[in-house]
Amino acid sequence: MNAGPAPVREIDPHSAAELTHAAQKILEAYGSSVPRPALLEHTAETATGLSERIRHHCRPVDTADGLFILRGLPVDDADIGPTPLSWAGAGDSAVLWDVLLLLLATVTGHPLAWEGQQGGRFVHNIVPSPGREQAQTGASSAVLLSPHTEDAFHPGRAHLLMLGCLRNHDRIATTAASIRRVQLADADVELLSRPTLPILPDDAYGEAQGFDGPPPKVPTLWESAEGLTLRFDPAYTPLGEASPAYRAAYGRLSDELARVSVAVSLAPGDVLVVDNDLVVHGRVPFQARYDGTDRWLKRASVRVPGRRTRPAAEAAEHGYGQTAIQAYV
Repeated sequence: MNAGPAPVREIDPHSAAELTHAAQKILEAYGSSVPRPALLEHTAETATGLSERIRHHCRPVDTADGLFILRGLPVDDADIGPTPLSWAGAGDSAVLWDVLLLLLATVTGHPLAWEGQQGGRFVHNIVPSPGREQAQTGASSAVLLSPHTEDAFHPGRAHLLMLGCLRNHDRIATTAASIRRVQLADADVELLSRPTLPILPDDAYGEAQGFDGPPPKVPTLWESAEGLTLRFDPAYTPLGEASPAYRAAYGRLSDELARVSVAVSLAPGDVLVVDNDLVVHGRVPFQARYDGTDRWLKRASVRVPGRRTRPAAEAAEHGYGQTAIQAYV
């Protein structure tokens, strides 16, 4: 794994103040317990009036790295309160950052939520949770969170992922690897482009795991108009059902992703923006304390209107019965 720095876009103090003021005005007008449609509508209206400088900061990912860090938003460690023990216990903790992420997500596309995950919220709290230490979800801590495409099982998954850091005293690294950095033989790309295996729903989607329907077989790689793209989640892919040749090619892809992987230690106020069609992300293991000082991220998912990076066959997938809720449709 490489420890090289991720591309950084510094948010100038004026833009940071503009975003913070806009988020505060939304909360003043509607409060933190406003019904979701009203908050989203106000956020969309506010986003249209943000400066061109902010829009420039949020321009599309423009390097083969497939990610960048927005740096410069303020976080007061005392003001945000203790790190919650679970997403369900977070309530309206650090709700200003929920609105900040919604504003950034709205500038880049359409925020996305799921009926079956974190109560349909558009901004998720990612915190270590007691009893979930070994899970392959964001609530884990003691295990390596395997590199994966976010919500890889679903055809309506996000194009972009935003991870806003509120607290990370231990400098715990998020891992990221871009398909545009790997070196694979043409034969491996061809084999992995065949719809051979399904990707099953992860442990964050309990209802989806009980869905009564044949799991669709999907390609791991494909060529889009923008270049090679991937859909990858080895922890939830039944590789034992594939041929030895396919498993070998998948293993070489995994090795290449590990070779080009970078470790990104987010600081409070950083927002990591990941192209979910190019980059798999994960997290290194760590020891959770559950004392209010653990790592705390906020996560927003974004669909980009008109983006054509997915195979047409995805439209026929059932998504294991999970409904994506897209804002501003």
